[in-house]
Amino acid sequence: MALDSQLTGNAGLYYCCYHLSLLGWNVMPTARNARGVDIIAYSRDATRKLAIQVKALSKRSPVPLGTSLEKVMGDVWVIVNKVTSSPSAFILLPSEVKELAHRGEKDGRVSFWLQPISYDRECFKEKWERIGHG
Repeated sequence: MALDSQLTGNAGLYYCCYHLSLLGWNVMPTARNARGVDIIAYSRDATRKLAIQVKALSKRSPVPLGTSLEKVMGDVWVIVNKVTSSPSAFILLPSEVKELAHRGEKDGRVSFWLQPISYDRECFKEKWERIGHG
């Protein structure tokens, strides 16, 4: 099944919300296509909160990071690939995203990408425990 990018993003976002809820977090997706993080989560006792960036992909693809790594924000990054067939989530810290980012240049324009070989690793795959319980 093929989805457009908006629906792919929604599927990845709610996949992430589902898993966070199972960990005991109260989750609130933010406004779609707004700048900033995609999910605000807070613990059951409301003493801890997390800002989560979600990147959803229809297949095992590179994750576009933009023209600068300064835009890498949030407390946690969740990359969900293959959302329409067999979703897998990869849990990374923003510092890991920046460290693993690939710098590309085409026609004088710089862009940053997170290649599948960098994020699709056992140390990140379905490691929801890196986030902890809410």
